[in-house]
This record gives sequence, structure tokens and C-alpha cells, in this order.
Amino acid sequence: MADCPCGSGMTYAACCGLLHAGKPAPDAEALMRSRYSAYVLRLEPYLLATWHPRTRPRSLDFSAGPATGWLGLEVRRHDPVDADHAVVEFVARYKINGRAYRLHETSRFVHEGNRWYYVDGKLDPADMR
Repeated sequence: MADCPCGSGMTYAACCGLLHAGKPAPDAEALMRSRYSAYVLRLEPYLLATWHPRTRPRSLDFSAGPATGWLGLEVRRHDPVDADHAVVEFVARYKINGRAYRLHETSRFVHEGNRWYYVDGKLDPADMR
């Protein structure tokens, strides 16, 4: 059984695979981890379905530009604001054309209709290298 790309230490089938198959995320951190795994696996329908409709793009084009090689995820904090809002700060490491980068984002999530959705995120440009 393959390890989950999100770095939880569990297998994909017991972790993000459940959410990708339709199980609702129990909290914003689980949704964020499943979205990272969806980027690794290029699961555009899942990413769009878990993006809040008011901020969701029409599509994601994984074929544009060079391929991204995802290297790992570090969740720095998960702060529930109230029952329906949360913030997750994370650093995702990746490579493009052999050069390594870090994406440091503080993301906002909302819980509506028994599901968590990614709303938007603030990038830390000082940590994107």
C-alpha cells in the first residue's frame, strides 16, 4: 500500500483516498491535505469541487508549462476560528525543471452544507524560493 502524498504517515487508501472518493473532510486541515494530494495526483475535478464557488476558477490546466514534481507538505498550524471557519498554514515543496521551490500559504476555509471548502490563501512571498 502506497503512502499518502500528504505526509500523514497513513496509506493513501486510508487517508486522502477516502476524501477523493467522496467522504467529507472532517476538518479544514484534512481538506487541505487532500487538496495537496489532489495536486500531486492531478485530480482537477476534486480540486474544483472543494474550492468555494465564489473564488473557484473555471478550470485548472495541469498541461500548461513544465510538470510540477511535488516533494512534500508541512502543516504549520490549523486554527479553527469557529464552527464554520478555519485557517491552515502550510509549506509545500516542489520542483520544476530540477529547481526546488517552497510555497508558503495561509489558507482560509469555510464549512457549508456539511462540507469544508477552500476559499483563498495568502502567500508569503519571502518564503517562496
